[in-house]
Amino acid sequence: MIEACGVPHTEIDLIIANGRSVAFDYRVEPGDRIGVFPAFASLDVTPTTKVRPEQPKVTRFVADCHLGRLARFLRLLGFDTRYDPTWSDHRLVRISTRDERTLLTRDVGLLKHGSLIHGCFVRATDPREQVIEVVRRLRLGRRIAPFMRCMVCNGVLSPVAKDEIAGHLPAQTRRTVDEFARCAACDKIYWKGAHYPELCRIVAVARQADPTWDDPAVDDPNGARIDGRRA
Repeated sequence: MIEACGVPHTEIDLIIANGRSVAFDYRVEPGDRIGVFPAFASLDVTPTTKVRPEQPKVTRFVADCHLGRLARFLRLLGFDTRYDPTWSDHRLVRISTRDERTLLTRDVGLLKHGSLIHGCFVRATDPREQVIEVVRRLRLGRRIAPFMRCMVCNGVLSPVAKDEIAGHLPAQTRRTVDEFARCAACDKIYWKGAHYPELCRIVAVARQADPTWDDPAVDDPNGARIDGRRA
């Protein structure tokens, strides 16, 4: 009944029926008063029946065909993000459920698939605003590990000796740069070029979008208490 009103189940964290919390299997009766709520940012609702499952311990994403630039930005932040503009809705849902990946989409209907567990409706339309929205809503500030993934193919980056790749570098880069990384999947080579300061700014803005990222009183995703200001 809730989804018939346009709200996908992946966006719901709490349902109140006649003043008490209920699960999705509650049978609505005539005269019931139903309240539907998203995740709360500052109010502790743990004593109630939360209907949204906990986020996977490992943060991974799959993005639909409209979110290619968001996928690149998430990879920049170090998040494993699969993306292929040719994938069907059925395949996106299957990848999400099989690999415990949060499905990112601007298609409300896609999030209503009954088998889908982890999904996120992206409200912003600008890719830079989208990555800030995702980090803020899912509290990802402490999980950001930038410049570890290929923005093109999602492969893992590893340091590579300059001598191994010298023949593939522009002459100016060979003369002025000494540190390089290479994608293990597609062999794309990365270095701190002209775009590096802007990429660092994107990382900083995204990290600060999570209000808890620099709070030393907040536990990190792995259960250890850390000082986020050193991140």
